[in-house]
Amino acid sequence: MKVIVDMGKCQDHGQCVFSAPEVFRLDDAGHLVYETDPDESLRDAVEEAADVCPLQAITVG
Repeated sequence: MKVIVDMGKCQDHGQCVFSAPEVFRLDDAGHLVYETDPDESLRDAVEEAADVCPLQAITVG
């Protein structure tokens, strides 16, 4: 699975962190950091994170 976050759209709201904390996190400065190649077993959580993103900045492939 591939995860892409459009960092031009992302405003670091962090909703994705609540849905898939294994993949998304906020760094010490409050900016989003994410795993681009998470395990397939996390797909449901990552898709939920994409759905809850207020700016629809997350693409799951």
